[in-house]
Amino acid sequence: MARVLIPLAQGCEELEAVTIIDLLRRASIDVTTAGLEPGPVVASRGVTLLPDRLLDEVMEETFQMIVLPGGLPGADHLNNDPRIRMLLQRISGEQGYTAAICAAPKVLASAGLLGGRRATGYPGVLDSLRLNDVTIDPSAVVRDGPIITSRGPGTAMDFALELIAVLVGEEKRAEVEAGLAR
Repeated sequence: MARVLIPLAQGCEELEAVTIIDLLRRASIDVTTAGLEPGPVVASRGVTLLPDRLLDEVMEETFQMIVLPGGLPGADHLNNDPRIRMLLQRISGEQGYTAAICAAPKVLASAGLLGGRRATGYPGVLDSLRLNDVTIDPSAVVRDGPIITSRGPGTAMDFALELIAVLVGEEKRAEVEAGLAR
């Protein structure tokens, strides 16, 4: 069974976090949410999220994918946490998938994972970094090899469905999508 880690930082975008968690679990993917610090996470719009575990507790575990919700200041907290960079680089080095939405693709850039790739993010976030070796794609969801990025809250469902397709196949993606009555 595919295992996915979703770190939750104070000020994350709750619509993105909850949509990704919900849809991946509908696909029977083993999702672990991990708080950067003890206690509940208060998201960007004041919604309180309760992580499954602390990030320190899962640092040595194996995951096939790490997914970073965006939102501010959540993406900044992820970007400033050396444990996140370590996990991104380790999972990438183990041929796993790294994924980020909204403002969080800047964390992938900071970890050195976007060089020579196509990526998207919340409008202006990647542009502001002046990444000469990254092709910024305006698409809702961009997959370039083992890296999947998306634009923001409005694309969270399509992003989560793409993650399902990558991890467990198009048939499961179609099954989950059909259950959403879109």
